[in-house]
Amino acid sequence: MALRSHPTARQLRLGAELRKLREAAGMTARETAALLGVNAAQMTHIESGLSGVSEVRLRRLAGHYACTDEDLIGALTAIATDRTRGWWEEYRGVLPPVFLDVAELEHHATFRHDVELLHVPGLLQTSDYAQAVFSYTRPEFPASELETLVSHRMRRRTILEGEDPVEYEAIIHESALRIRVGGRKAFRSQLDQLLGLSEADHVTVRVIPFDLDDFAGASCAMMHVGGPIPRLGTVLRDAPHGTAFIDSEAQLDHFRTLFRKVKRASLDPDHSRDFIHELTKEL
Repeated sequence: MALRSHPTARQLRLGAELRKLREAAGMTARETAALLGVNAAQMTHIESGLSGVSEVRLRRLAGHYACTDEDLIGALTAIATDRTRGWWEEYRGVLPPVFLDVAELEHHATFRHDVELLHVPGLLQTSDYAQAVFSYTRPEFPASELETLVSHRMRRRTILEGEDPVEYEAIIHESALRIRVGGRKAFRSQLDQLLGLSEADHVTVRVIPFDLDDFAGASCAMMHVGGPIPRLGTVLRDAPHGTAFIDSEAQLDHFRTLFRKVKRASLDPDHSRDFIHELTKEL
């Protein structure tokens, strides 16, 4: 079987979780390979996401590792056997892989939590707002690529507006609601859309106002994509080198705690809508 040249984030995650199980069992890759009847290189390829693994082999591995967590085994099996080719595949080879990885993670998400301090969250953006954000990227995107980026971002809203939407909660700092990205008219439309989407039963929008006492969470921006079980969730954070995918259990617990702290500090949904509505009157 040919090796994958560019494993997706989900394929990388499957391999990483199998490696964690092996290491927890105190076994080497060579020992595991011998039990499966493959060579050590093939085992390394599986754990690095460069090669797939069948359900039969995955369950054999779980047995060798004495893993009795059926929820975890079932979730890993679902990833290993998934053959979904979603709408994001139309952008493969056109946009950087990270854009497709985010869309695929969202497609399989059980929930999505965002904390944004300077921008309206991507899933809630209008096309004009998104275009203005992407236009500031350096080096600047050519017009054709800019259109593709905006199109991809708008299609990601499928998880909110499709037939089976996910539970979504966004906590937005007042600074993001006052920076007039795209100009006054475009930003007014953005706030109107934010209010409209917040009316959906599965969408919760909370605001952190400037005058909140003792708020020290200015570094808490995150995207938390829920997995089929808590262990398989993923936190994404923008970094100077690109988007970082965080999936270690300790770090996930850290960001879950941060989200709970920021949520406790934010206005409740009703007061948040009132807050945003008042801001629209200023435009």
